[in-house]
Amino acid sequence: MKNFQSDRKLAFASKAGVIFVIMLIIGCSPSTSEIWVEGKPKHHTQNGFRNYPVIPDPPPVGAAFYFRRVTDSFFLPDVADDHYLPEKDSIREFQQLNGQDSITWLGHATFLIRINGKTVLTDPFLTEYASPLWIFGSRRYVQPGISLDNLPPIDMVVVSHNHFDHLDAETIESLQGKENIYVFVPPGLKPFFKDRGYTNIEELDWNESFSYEGIELKALPAVHYSGRELNDKNKTLWCSWSISSQFEKVYFSGDTSYSPTIFKTIGKENGPYDLAIVSIGAYKTRKYGPASHLTPEDAVKVVIETKSSVAVAMHWGTIEISDESPWEPPVRFNKAANDNGISSEQTWVMKIGETRLLPSKKRK
Repeated sequence: MKNFQSDRKLAFASKAGVIFVIMLIIGCSPSTSEIWVEGKPKHHTQNGFRNYPVIPDPPPVGAAFYFRRVTDSFFLPDVADDHYLPEKDSIREFQQLNGQDSITWLGHATFLIRINGKTVLTDPFLTEYASPLWIFGSRRYVQPGISLDNLPPIDMVVVSHNHFDHLDAETIESLQGKENIYVFVPPGLKPFFKDRGYTNIEELDWNESFSYEGIELKALPAVHYSGRELNDKNKTLWCSWSISSQFEKVYFSGDTSYSPTIFKTIGKENGPYDLAIVSIGAYKTRKYGPASHLTPEDAVKVVIETKSSVAVAMHWGTIEISDESPWEPPVRFNKAANDNGISSEQTWVMKIGETRLLPSKKRK
């Protein structure tokens, strides 16, 4: 398979130097104040948000990290044909299960989840670059399972945080039927959608919920951070999500590191889940600073602790965003699941573009 738009030329060395300096400034920018706001939940601070229980604030990651991220678009892997479905096959699979509750992996953390007659789009990113830098930065090397132009009508958009690989402005601006789409985001992200023509926007803090058309959306804690610009570190919150109907209950981890307490609490207070969608990639960035993503082994812990019956792997095999081999995460994920007594039928490593039926209580 050819790399996504691989014929585009990347001979822009002078721009890369300028951008490198800008990103170095970002890396050295001061962190958000950790001073708690009295009367608010413990993850609220005077200048934004923090992880709670408190974890050490990541130090500036330095020049090497940002230089590698700026040049990600130059280092794209070869992709095996069995990693993805051609778009026509993806669309056919999706349509064949019309009227049934299902999940479709579009790539990275972007899924179509059909539940209770509604279509949910998670962490929308369907363009080429997960970066504000145009042709520099993290670049897609597999086309979306279903492209923007061929998406079905979307009823709900669910966003875990504002990083470019989870919230893509072009994708959000291009969705059709904005006046009918309900958007669910953590605090601070409502203006992003309002500025792009959306009107039905719900900001949910951790452990807040909202019911819409027989579907309950609940924002839950995660261990991560936010930011898209030079001076907006942790100004908006990050979260994981519970998406449930009468017959299905789905956990969506978003981006998170592991916590010895958070996921056990989620499982105890909100589980069990029929299906957990968990991040398994981008863990080699740890050598530049504290963890902000799950390892594959951590992801299996999250599946177990949230009391989830089926695990779906995400956040791998789509864009150049970390230093591990792009094909290592699912191997480690499957091994960790097997080591913990989770069968292969319960461990889904989907192809990009693949659609499967949701595990459902009404079919048991």
